[in-house]
Amino acid sequence: MKSIYDIQQLLMKFGTVIYIGDRIADLELMEMEIRELYKSQFVSDQDFQMAILLLRQEISKVQKARGEG
Repeated sequence: MKSIYDIQQLLMKFGTVIYIGDRIADLELMEMEIRELYKSQFVSDQDFQMAILLLRQEISKVQKARGEG
């Protein structure tokens, strides 16, 4: 898993499409969904850790671009 797109593709395998229109809200919702999949043991430890890392990096990047962080 190397990008947000990869995370979206993983979520789509489980029938989850996330689009709210606010990039940060989308990313936070993706994180919640990944956590639920991990708790249900549908996602490996490695994929879970990488997905969370990528999502948090992207949230930070968007916040900085908006001047929020």
